[in-house]
Amino acid sequence: CRPSWRTERTKPEMMLPTICVVGSSNMDLITYTSRLPKRGETLRGTRFQTGFGGKGANQAVAAALLGAHVDMVCKVGMDSFGKDMIANFSARGISTSNIISCPDASSGVASIAVSEDGSNNIIIVSGTNDLLSVEEVTARQDCIKNAQVLLTQLEINVDTTLAALKLARQHGVLTILNTAPAQALPDEIFAYADIVSPNETELETLSGRSVASSEDAVLAAREIIRRGAKQVVVTLGEKGSLLVDSQSSTFVPIEQKVSAIDTTGAGDCFLGCFAFFVAQGVPITECMRRANAAAGISVTRLGTQTSFPKREELPMEWFSECK
Repeated sequence: CRPSWRTERTKPEMMLPTICVVGSSNMDLITYTSRLPKRGETLRGTRFQTGFGGKGANQAVAAALLGAHVDMVCKVGMDSFGKDMIANFSARGISTSNIISCPDASSGVASIAVSEDGSNNIIIVSGTNDLLSVEEVTARQDCIKNAQVLLTQLEINVDTTLAALKLARQHGVLTILNTAPAQALPDEIFAYADIVSPNETELETLSGRSVASSEDAVLAAREIIRRGAKQVVVTLGEKGSLLVDSQSSTFVPIEQKVSAIDTTGAGDCFLGCFAFFVAQGVPITECMRRANAAAGISVTRLGTQTSFPKREELPMEWFSECK
């Protein structure tokens, strides 16, 4: 059987990786402040800006900036935010033919506060993201079928995400499930994910275990494997990332330490870049090393999608197999 970190379609002579993202798209409303407010406290901010976000959209952009062909499946509102999101996808070279405009709700929005030390908190109003249905994804399964990697998250309904994962498995497409935001999940969803990727908080939620050390993280990841996952890639923030399967675990540290000014979207940058290199057929720990480096660049810049590195900012040899 094929190795779980690469698809049967991945060959050195192939063209650029093809990735399908089924997930969310939001408009980010970002406030910068000296520190995050305490409960009930009002603070004066230093700056405000809007930006494009949503975990699905962010991961799609991160992959597209490296040169992947990306198909985005999502639902946006028939409002100014929705129109701007579609225009942004087009400007990034992402296919918009499977994006649905819906009059029944507003586009998704995320209210983000960012402090001077780069930490953040986020409130999301899902809007049309919650309305993307199983039937709508099934009707657009050709873009899943034609991909090398399907990338999913949990900012749309779990049933819709599960349907996308099942379609990908049916068509022999490698699947990545980013378990964000943290929530309880049915065991069935893990059986259809080749790679499950939580952060430490999400790992605690999924496993029911406290994660205070690397040893804790391995044990918690093994609980997800017991529930049906094949491999678990845990993102560990400034520490790096951790690969766990049923037999072994490998810690992949961040090689170059940076001074973070805005961590918003760093996990999405990691996942989009990781999916790109997985689709290229790169060994999984090397995919993690490269994704660590890309995410490390993103946290040194303000904003979400605007902070993600472009292909030309990364080592040229990483792309030697892309035509």
